[in-house]
Amino acid sequence: MATQFSGKIGDKVVTIETGKLAQQAGGAVTIRMGDTLLLATATAAKSPREGVDFFPLTVDYEERLYAAGRIPGGFFKREGRPSETAILICRLVDRPLRPLFPKGFRTDVQVVLTSLSSDQDNPLDVLAIVGASAALTISDIPFEGPIAGVRVGLVDGDFVINPTYAEIDKSTLDLRMAGTADAILMVEAGAQQVPEDVMLEALRLGHQSMQEIIELQRQMQAAVGKPKRSFPLYALSHEVRSAVQSKVGDRFRQVLRESSTKEARSLGLESLEAAVMEELEPLAETYEGTEIKQAYDEEFKHAIRHDILEYGKRPDGRDPKTIRPIYSEVNLLPRAHGSGLFQRGETQVLSIVTLGAPGEEQMLDNLGPDESKRYMHHYNMPPFATGEATPMRGPRRREIGHGALAETALRAVVPAGTVFPYTVRVVSEVLSSNGSTSMASVCGSTLALMDAGVPILAPVAGVAMGLVKEDEKYQILTDIQGMEDNLGDMDFKVAGTSKGITALQMDMKIRGISMEILRQALSQALEGRLFILGKMLEVMPKSRSELSPMAPLITVIKIEPEKIGAVIGPGGKMIRKITEETGAKIDIEDDGSVFITAPDGISGNKAKQMIEGLTADAEVGKIYTGKVVRITDFGAFVEILPGKDGLVHISQLASERVNSVEDVVRVGDEIMVMVIAIDEDRKIRLSRVAVLEGWTAEKAREMDKRPSGGRRPQGDNRSDGGRRDRR
Repeated sequence: MATQFSGKIGDKVVTIETGKLAQQAGGAVTIRMGDTLLLATATAAKSPREGVDFFPLTVDYEERLYAAGRIPGGFFKREGRPSETAILICRLVDRPLRPLFPKGFRTDVQVVLTSLSSDQDNPLDVLAIVGASAALTISDIPFEGPIAGVRVGLVDGDFVINPTYAEIDKSTLDLRMAGTADAILMVEAGAQQVPEDVMLEALRLGHQSMQEIIELQRQMQAAVGKPKRSFPLYALSHEVRSAVQSKVGDRFRQVLRESSTKEARSLGLESLEAAVMEELEPLAETYEGTEIKQAYDEEFKHAIRHDILEYGKRPDGRDPKTIRPIYSEVNLLPRAHGSGLFQRGETQVLSIVTLGAPGEEQMLDNLGPDESKRYMHHYNMPPFATGEATPMRGPRRREIGHGALAETALRAVVPAGTVFPYTVRVVSEVLSSNGSTSMASVCGSTLALMDAGVPILAPVAGVAMGLVKEDEKYQILTDIQGMEDNLGDMDFKVAGTSKGITALQMDMKIRGISMEILRQALSQALEGRLFILGKMLEVMPKSRSELSPMAPLITVIKIEPEKIGAVIGPGGKMIRKITEETGAKIDIEDDGSVFITAPDGISGNKAKQMIEGLTADAEVGKIYTGKVVRITDFGAFVEILPGKDGLVHISQLASERVNSVEDVVRVGDEIMVMVIAIDEDRKIRLSRVAVLEGWTAEKAREMDKRPSGGRRPQGDNRSDGGRRDRR
């Protein structure tokens, strides 16, 4: 029997229902806000997975376009591989859930989220977090929640909880966060240079707004929750742990003291591990090798964390705030529109900018309201970046997530299309990795954009922060490297300008952190970000004043919307002709804006002239160079503008008497003519005599009315010499 529970996030009513759908799942709920509705299920395997040393949690978001009454694009007309939006929602939900399962839990858990209805007003992503938590909370799976997710916007200086899509478009902040009743677990934010104190207040308000929905889930658990199943939890034996401790001693610290690079540290630690495992070989007769290896890894983790907490000393010898050496360079690639290299320690990223026509925007086929985007950021990390050799099978969730983070960080400073009408694609190639490649890609991409001549609003830098926390003692680390990321408790990435934050991402391995730790982390990140930004500006102080000569040129002209059809032509005939003859790409907006993207100025000008000709109106008194397209007994028709011709009567062809039109002109000839009249039917009368004699249109019309047709100067008494036909 279906049971409903309702609560509020901000002023929005959220309704969670269970008992009606997906009854064989471990836990299943539908969650609704407005007419947006999502099904969330959580199911665990019957027994732990053998041979793994991690918690196998999978979160899948099934984006169904029927939710918005749409049929998928493409040949197959059905949903295929997850869209980028779907992958980012999977990551958004996974990150706050993962720390809340028991330590040593090795059983497969799958959370499946399916969009059932989208009102195109309320986003699905934050609802997915709440739905997943509610499904786990009432399920038989051990879960140490519940949690809630919330979105915070900043519209006209006021915070808005769970804003609609329309409000998000007007907001200078798009903050998504998740947490428990006591602490914040996950943060994902994009902002338009928002100061640190404003971000902190948004985080505080967001956490406060979660509380009612967290309490609602507790009520659900008490009312309809299943008893939690008992699962075996993996734990190291005391004997193995003690044996490893006795063998390792201070040998970790000795290796680290003697190693100055990641490669040297890796080789030293590998040699030490081999030696310790050989010394512990008698244990292998009783215990599995994986258990001994795990005990060894835990002892290593403890040693590193102890030195950081007790002495403020990091594995590479730095203190908590020191940033590794930085090197930057621009204009590395001769044919690229812009390129920037950023290296911090052993992390090295090369970013490349490509500028394209407005029509090269990425088309979006998802449940969001946006149909396209003109700024794209892609991130690649091949295996050689970490000294490995593994198959390359396209971007994984991690690569897509890192690219999206960098895109968010820089989107705030990319100029609007009305100012800079280019489609912009940035690709960050990770060439070497030892910590925070996503923030390095932000820095390298800023340099590449400035190198390309993109007039960004301000340069952006990024820094990754870490945390080591034991009970009440903690240490915040600036510019974490890979080892500190793996062994620490927090990955906290902040990107922004000198004025404020443009992107923020936080993931926890422990059960949340307090507002005070967040405040300190933001303050320390600002100090690090400004230092990195200063180093970058030494190489590239501002955007180049001109675009790369390799970049296409875009010219924007405006035409009357009702003349768009004339430029396109029947079946696209005219626009194809322009493209074929000039090599330019033509994009036309509904408001009459025409974007001409050409490889060079000559091609662009030719395309512009052709479009202006198609949309221009003939003007009385204006002289045109036209082509004779047809000849009759009474005159010649001359095309003065594309698709527009007028009649030069035989009497207006020459100053002297003309017996035959072909005595003066033939089809294909180019002649100069003046428009002397346009009648009510838009028929155009032209005169060649007016050009030859230097007459005005009025004089030409006056002379045309004389008995002689005005072909001779006044006082000439020669006869007309025949009848003249008139239109």
